Formats: sequence, structure tokens, C-alpha cells
Amino acid sequence: MGTILFSTRYNTNGQSIFEMWGNSLSQSKEYGGSAHATGTYAPNSEKPVKAALVALVRNDDLYGLRKTIRELEDRWNRKYNYPYIFLNDKPFSEKFMSGVRDLTNARVEFGTLEPDTWGYPEWIDQNKAKHERETSTYIKGRSESYRFMCRFQSGFVFKHPLLQDLEYYWRIEPDVHYFCDIDYDPFVYMKKNNLKYGWNIAPSEYEPTVRTLWNSTQEFMNKNPDMIPSNSMIDWVRDSNNQYTRCHFWSNFEIVDLSFYRSKEYQAYFDFLDHAGGFFYERWGDAPVHSIAVSMFLPKSQVHYFDDIGYYHPAMSHCPDGSKERGKCVCDPKEGWANGFTCAKRWRQIS
Repeated sequence: MGTILFSTRYNTNGQSIFEMWGNSLSQSKEYGGSAHATGTYAPNSEKPVKAALVALVRNDDLYGLRKTIRELEDRWNRKYNYPYIFLNDKPFSEKFMSGVRDLTNARVEFGTLEPDTWGYPEWIDQNKAKHERETSTYIKGRSESYRFMCRFQSGFVFKHPLLQDLEYYWRIEPDVHYFCDIDYDPFVYMKKNNLKYGWNIAPSEYEPTVRTLWNSTQEFMNKNPDMIPSNSMIDWVRDSNNQYTRCHFWSNFEIVDLSFYRSKEYQAYFDFLDHAGGFFYERWGDAPVHSIAVSMFLPKSQVHYFDDIGYYHPAMSHCPDGSKERGKCVCDPKEGWANGFTCAKRWRQIS
């Protein structure tokens, strides 16, 4: 019979190298801050924060969504049992609903979109919109439904009846990965620290999709200077020449105090953009819209970088430093390179 031997090195104080790694990590970063849970939250109990995990999905997303839920449950929600809310522009099938419920003890709700929140508003020239789709060469450029989705996520998801009583939401997507055990309640952490917006990955937007978004934003700011606080983080999206940096928070992961999206400032900005038509005449995404609004209306102190949560969405990922050797994440920082994005660096540099 063979024997497996582990050799552990100790320092002069009797600490193993693994203990030293752990202590060093906790001293350099308080991952997640001080909002730790005090035991398992019962599945149907009233949570300390009115919050939910929310996704806009379709019936054919079932397998990808099941993978996401399985990881979220294993990494976090089996301890906290926050409810899930799933929205669809068409009714969910029984197969979809049972396939989701099989994976969690938490409450699960399903809803369909209200007709006026999915499709073209009356002021859009649909022939002009069609021409943009048919001549575009950028990703998702030829998709009509993708534009409906971006408009819905920008201005309507938080108005859906199933979300009307929520204080916070955590947006989730099919086919993503969560690399880390999460041993605290991010909703409680945000509420205790008066945080409005939480993010994880910050790339730059593809210019052909947002050709006039910054021009429209400048026009809005010029018409509404009283809405822009002096301590906003607008310089994250605006460079020294007053040009758009195209930095944005990748909104497939966002944890948000919904009072921000419901605010008169955000609503005014969305309505202004909606009437400008760029969701259809270009391909304005909800990520740059959310991000410019966050930068325009909030101070940096109310925006949180969840750099302790390792996350992968197809094409990009974030892996916390040191996760190959220590801590509660298992991923390779060299493969999770989003932390090195120019926009993530710019975030760390602005005051």
C-alpha cells in the first residue's frame, strides 16, 4: 500500500506556509468587507435585504441557466436562499420551470414582459433601424431582438411587477462561471456601506455600436447641469479632451441598489436616450448606458468593485490574484485577465 506524504514548511512562529498565505491575503484585501452572514438563511424566510437574482432568458437557455444556478448554489446561494426571478418575452415552458426549480430550495418566480417594454417605441423609424441592421458588420449588429434586450435592460427590467418590491438585484446570465466561494451577503454589504452599484469586469465598448452615444450624453448634460453632482466619477468615461473613453461595466454581472435606476436622474437620462433612437439606429448596449449613468450621477464612494468574486462570461473573465495557490477561488489569474483592462486600471486611478 502506498503512502501519500505532504511536506508543510513552517516559519519561526510555527505558522505553516498555508497559514501565512491566508493571513497575507486577509491583510492585503478584506474580500467582501465585513458583512458576513450569521448562519443559513431559511429558504422562505424574510431576508435582511429585499433582493433577488434576476435573469432575462428564453426557454432554450435552460441548460446554460442550469449550469449557472448550479454554480451559484454551490458557491453561495445554498447558504442564503435569495429568490430567483426569471423573465421572458414569451411564456416559460413547464420543462424550463421544473428544470430550474430542481436546483434550488429558494423561491423561484417566472414572469413575461409587458408588451410596451419589448419592441419598438412609436417614434422609431423602423426602416432606418432595418437599414442599420442589414448593413452592420459588428457583433449582434444584425439582431433585432438583441436591440430589444438592450433597451429593456436599460430602462424597464427594474419596473417589472416581479421586481417592484425589491431593494437590490443581482443580474445573472446563462453559461457563466463563478470561481469562488462567497462567504458573505453582497446585498447586506452594499446596503450597510451605502453602495449603489457593484461591478466585476470593465472592458471598453466597441466604437461602431456607440457612434453617437457620447454626443447624446453631452447634450443631456448640457440641458440638465443641475442633475450632475460635482463629485461624480464622470472622468471615468470622459478623458482630458472631453472625449468618450468607452469604458463600461460589463452589466451581465451587476449588483444594484434599484433606487438608483428608479431615480429621476436615471429615468430622465434613459428617456432622453430612448428618444434619440440609438438603441435601434446604432446598437447602444445596456452596459454603456448603465455605466455612463453611474459615472454621471454617482461618486466613486458609492460604486464597488467586487474583485473578490471570480467570474467568467463567454469571452472574458476575472480571477482574483493568487487564486491558483490560496483562498477560496480556483482559477488562473493569467486566464482571468479582466483585472488588467485599461478601464479597470482607469477605475483604480480616478479619485
